[in-house]
Amino acid sequence: MRQMQDGKLVIKKYPAEHYSTLFNKKTGLFVRIEDKGFPEPFWAKSGPELIDISITNYCSKGCIFCYRNSSIQGKHMIFEDYVDVIQQAQNIGVLQVALGGGNPNQHPNFIEILKETVSHGIVPSYTSNGIGLTSNILKATKEFCGALAISAYEPYESLEDLILFISQYKIKINIHFMLDKFTIEKAISWLKNPPSFFKYINAIIFLNYKPVNSSHDFLLKKSLLLPLFFEQVQCNKSNIKIGFDSCSISGILKYMDVSNIFYESCEAARFSAFISEDMKMYPCSFMVNTNEYGDLKRNSIREIWQNDVTFIKHREKILKNRCFSCKYEQKCKGGCQFLDCINLC
Repeated sequence: MRQMQDGKLVIKKYPAEHYSTLFNKKTGLFVRIEDKGFPEPFWAKSGPELIDISITNYCSKGCIFCYRNSSIQGKHMIFEDYVDVIQQAQNIGVLQVALGGGNPNQHPNFIEILKETVSHGIVPSYTSNGIGLTSNILKATKEFCGALAISAYEPYESLEDLILFISQYKIKINIHFMLDKFTIEKAISWLKNPPSFFKYINAIIFLNYKPVNSSHDFLLKKSLLLPLFFEQVQCNKSNIKIGFDSCSISGILKYMDVSNIFYESCEAARFSAFISEDMKMYPCSFMVNTNEYGDLKRNSIREIWQNDVTFIKHREKILKNRCFSCKYEQKCKGGCQFLDCINLC
């Protein structure tokens, strides 16, 4: 792997794997480009390009749909463990990390974590429920982070005040909207008649509901409004960008007409990984209740990524998915291999 940097633009070349990546540390633009005459790479053999890191499982919200069962009893990642993780991440060429939880900004060393991340040449972003966003934390967010995502759920009325407060700090704000059978109606209403606070938003990202530690009754695929929702996304009456997590790929392919360059199937164990606050490394954050992980107290990120049976098997599941007869298989790669029930096809 060879790396070049021109200002905020970082270019990485992987000659043995016949592709390159471009990452703009200011705008967050990331592009993966295969060499001429070679196929798109299936996975990054040298290590993950992006790591999701749960720095805490503390949260005072107590949402019934929380896949982490986060609570006020949730544990924080030890700061020294985070330093070890971020040093390893730098060594294998990671350029960005997504900090999550729990509610990450309530980690007692949160500002130190942001500073430590940036000192290793890595751009941090994080998702917050809005609680504990003090002036000092928002100033640090503006200085060190690529973006701040705010989780949107009921009561939605309080979201506007929070967005207006954060916007005073000139921070790039994204909304993470968890989309399920019951929230889809609110999503459609926002798309039809964008609320006034959308003018302060960079993007709204729709997250497909996952029934981990919660009811299958919320599954998005059970909604009769799916076609209407994707129709509203397609026409997009707002001026903000609209995005989805990769868990929604099957629905996008089924209901929308979008250029191939915007499709992205699940990257778990291929280009991304998840690290929990107790130093366990999983292909995906939704696997935290399983024994399918590598132990970072015993092995390095690189060793787990390349050699751990959990990661190897997860890649094999994607390659051997059951959707070989589907016309979208090459784009979708079988959708979610861990939670088949969330696939929207």
